[in-house]
Amino acid sequence: MKCPHCDYSNPEGVRLCLTCGHELFSRETPEQDPNSLFYEFAQLVDGIPSNRRSVKPKFQNIFSRVFRKHSDIEAERLFIVGTSLTTPKIEEVAATWPKPWLFARVFLIMLIVYLGLYLGVSLFGNINFIPGLIVVGAFAVPFTTLIFFWEMNAPQNIAIYKIVYVVFIGGILSLLLALIFYDILRSNINPITIGIVEELAKVVAVIFFVRHLKYKYVLNGLLLGAAVGVGFASFETAGYALRALLSDSFHMLYNTILWRSVFSPGGHVAWAALTGAALCRVQGDSKFRLNMLIKSKFVFIFILVVMMHALWDSPILNSLGQLILMIISWIFVFRMIRIGLNEITDKKKRLTVT
Repeated sequence: MKCPHCDYSNPEGVRLCLTCGHELFSRETPEQDPNSLFYEFAQLVDGIPSNRRSVKPKFQNIFSRVFRKHSDIEAERLFIVGTSLTTPKIEEVAATWPKPWLFARVFLIMLIVYLGLYLGVSLFGNINFIPGLIVVGAFAVPFTTLIFFWEMNAPQNIAIYKIVYVVFIGGILSLLLALIFYDILRSNINPITIGIVEELAKVVAVIFFVRHLKYKYVLNGLLLGAAVGVGFASFETAGYALRALLSDSFHMLYNTILWRSVFSPGGHVAWAALTGAALCRVQGDSKFRLNMLIKSKFVFIFILVVMMHALWDSPILNSLGQLILMIISWIFVFRMIRIGLNEITDKKKRLTVT
């Protein structure tokens, strides 16, 4: 629609001119849904009639689109969500059941880049490739996992730029907090205190982002918690990889990146995602208060991730044990996704009744 004030041609359904901010509809004009074209486009891209969509959690359908052919338009459609113009109302969320696929493409891209950097170092002996190798190797799998959580965020109310912001700010904030806690404990460092310190540091970082009511859904907490966990895990892996390199061992460098990448989805990322979801679950539509941290629904999840973290770091656990812990973590992640999707359904029903 052309703005009567500056003649700028705005997309249909926009209430305010994107250039000058002039109101495009008078108060007498029937209000139009600013998201209507977006969802019409989404339905066209997804190819699924709206009356056949559901947010009911069906595990067997989650990965049904990973191996399908997807166009650039579909990816572009995913990346425009979360803005003021493309965030759906809660009543409209049931129109889309998350079936993530982009995370697999992101992993493939990261893998190709890492292999290129690896060849640059190992085949051509160019040390200029080493910083890129460490950074890409540290972020590849955690960031891929984060894209999965982002696609599973059914409310579609968090833009990708916000997620990148949380990864870096939340990651460094949680790491610095962990160092402060470690400095306080000093000689009392063991697997249990490590679990408490690091998980508590990530919880504080998540609180910083969800303390306002903008991100109030369980799936929001799952995503933001995962973002903090990605920053924490990736920075930590990069540090361990550099330490291995300084020991004059390229074998240890590659081994560190490989194994920490393999287990990262079930470690820091999943644990922070769970505590973030639990935090939003107890917070609900209210402003954050410290007494929410003693509610049973949060305490149970926090104790669970602390114990898994402690077991993970204990010398009695081998790679098989860590794999089992990783599976347990993701069982709880998918249970939390189920809770988040049911939360949306319940809120939609309450709005329909009122």
